[in-house]
Amino acid sequence: MLETIRRYRITVAFCAPTSYRLMLRVPEMETRSDLGSLRLCATGGEPLPAPTYTEWLRRSGREILEGIGSTEMFHNFISSTRGRVRPGATGVPVPGYDCRLVDEAGREVPRGTPGLLALKGPTGCRYWRRPERQADYVRFGGWNVPGDVFVQDVDGTFTFQCRSDDMIVCGGYKVPGPEVERVLEEHPAVAESAVVAAPDETRGHVPKAFVVLRPGVSASDALARELQGHVKAELAPHKYPRRIEFVPSLPRTPTGKIRRVELRQAEAARAAPR
Repeated sequence: MLETIRRYRITVAFCAPTSYRLMLRVPEMETRSDLGSLRLCATGGEPLPAPTYTEWLRRSGREILEGIGSTEMFHNFISSTRGRVRPGATGVPVPGYDCRLVDEAGREVPRGTPGLLALKGPTGCRYWRRPERQADYVRFGGWNVPGDVFVQDVDGTFTFQCRSDDMIVCGGYKVPGPEVERVLEEHPAVAESAVVAAPDETRGHVPKAFVVLRPGVSASDALARELQGHVKAELAPHKYPRRIEFVPSLPRTPTGKIRRVELRQAEAARAAPR
């Protein structure tokens, strides 16, 4: 990708966060690669960790604009904007879209409270010959509900928490896996991570973190405890990963998204009676 940017004088780079992380791993990326043609960088498909954004901005001098959309809506409906990026946050509604956060009954939730994203705008969803899927996606009198959980700050900024099916319910507490991932990836030893629900006899499920370490860092029980303490110091105590497994890589789709469902299924199969 770095060579393509240099050779063809690319002006807009639009790729998954994984691609930015991989480019940042190239030694002396900013001096060995000519990125002078870039005027804009964008990303989507999965949350952009704040450390990735900060390091890319420092080394390339270019902001990364994060956005979220869906196949059904044909367009991004929330996006960060140039000069107003808040690392770790997704952004604000794209002009023309009305976005709000609601509970399962369609009631709007207070600012600062996680809720299901519901939106209306110039695009919409119609499933062909799938009335049950249509009824699940378009609800509450015409609001599109793509299945994403967000928190909205007092200034109107939306921050992605997780997909609704990625919410981990641990002893009655709700833990958004990607929120834990963002904190883990702020630790200097962590390259990337995925946090999913692992079956637990006492709590039903607990957060389990699959962690890929940075080159030169060795896995150990002491490091696992250090990472757990790091999360405890940043988030509510019940959100820390009760289990940590160090892995060489994470499963991904062809477009670079982490396949958390594969990790969940593996944990469920591991816990199943034999």
